[in-house]
Amino acid sequence: MHRKPNILVIMCDQLQAAATGCYGNPDVKTPHIDALATGGVRFLHGISNAPVCMAARSVLLSGQHNRTCTGGISNVGYPQGKVGSYPMPEYPAPGRLHFPNATLPEVLRAAGYRTAAIGKWHIYVWPDVIGFDHYVIPRTHHVHSAQHYVEDGGPEFVPAGWSVEFETRRAIQYIEEGDREHPFFLYLNYSPPHPPLNDCPEKYLRMYDPASLTLRDNVDAIHGFPREHDVRVYWWDYRYYELQLPYTLAPMAYSMRDIYSAYYGNVTWMDANLGRVLQALDASGQREDTLVVFTADHGDNLGSHGRCGKGLPYDESLLIPMIYSQPNNLSALVDERHVVGLVDVAPTVLTAAGIDIPGHMSGTDVLNSEVAVGISEITPGNLLARTDRFTAHIDVRDGTRRLAFFDNRQDPFQRRNLVTESVFADEQARLFTLLEVHHRTVRILPGPDYGFG
Repeated sequence: MHRKPNILVIMCDQLQAAATGCYGNPDVKTPHIDALATGGVRFLHGISNAPVCMAARSVLLSGQHNRTCTGGISNVGYPQGKVGSYPMPEYPAPGRLHFPNATLPEVLRAAGYRTAAIGKWHIYVWPDVIGFDHYVIPRTHHVHSAQHYVEDGGPEFVPAGWSVEFETRRAIQYIEEGDREHPFFLYLNYSPPHPPLNDCPEKYLRMYDPASLTLRDNVDAIHGFPREHDVRVYWWDYRYYELQLPYTLAPMAYSMRDIYSAYYGNVTWMDANLGRVLQALDASGQREDTLVVFTADHGDNLGSHGRCGKGLPYDESLLIPMIYSQPNNLSALVDERHVVGLVDVAPTVLTAAGIDIPGHMSGTDVLNSEVAVGISEITPGNLLARTDRFTAHIDVRDGTRRLAFFDNRQDPFQRRNLVTESVFADEQARLFTLLEVHHRTVRILPGPDYGFG
């Protein structure tokens, strides 16, 4: 009987697929992501099934759509205390308000796996409640230095140096020092390139010349971001939008190109730490026995369509890296046909481990089956379908309202909405009907009382 493979799922935060070398970016340096893609299976159409942080992460660990594992919650927040404020709980809540069914770590642990979560969490349930034996997680609020952590329910502590480097060291320690008698499932999460973009080592922050960068065709670099607020959020994150620290309110002269330069620097910084983890896996002799999955929770519009951040029905927010790699087991492949999402990670991993996929999981084993359409829940009633060519976007919360239809082959930057035109009528009808059926048949978890007053 063959030993079950180790599972290493690496998720970064707010990484647009188009901001990596292997997905065609001409400027950004991502050698370790690119090497992982070259030797593994890279899906050209990887999507976030719920393109905001908490929702996307819940989808991956549950193998269910967000409406079923959380009730459609995005980033659970408290009542707004002031204009522009949208604070989130710093740590998970007691109990199990989300995840009504067995999660990926619970199923793996029942099959004999050691389970660990290291790095960004941003899920409303504590890791040990849903199957993790060990965890080291930071507060939800985004900083890359002076970050507060909790380990296995202990007191808060603040490690010296950069949070990304600390998480890398802990991941390497887990890989090197673990019990080799049992396979491991390590869920490793990096926060960059999520803002604050300036909270980054100088080497990476100044790596890219803003003037030389190639911006996407749907970015208006001349007029820049629609609001100064957006620039400040990219630069300072919650230290600006929630704490209003004085230095975050000082005059700024940062352009869209400056933000791109810093974003790419954060991507390369994250990639360098990914490389250290993969090198440790190689050095420990466990690489060939480990299935590595690299992805992100969602992308970032970064000024495309004049919009910023995530949670939007455009490819910049929707498309994410989706790479599966295991030497001597998976042949190198670039899959340009199938649309695979975060909801498919759990079923794919379980199949690789020789474990039956639970009936409550909505996704598919993408390494052994074909997936023609991916569904993303922008909100529980605001839905999107993505094929290798088309995007359909619909609002079904009050009747049915068709919002957009794009031909991504002829219009890769999604600038021409075809929803009112008599083109691709059959495909429009098929995808919009598919979304209506999803809304009617995929159950929504009843919303709990979050106690926010």
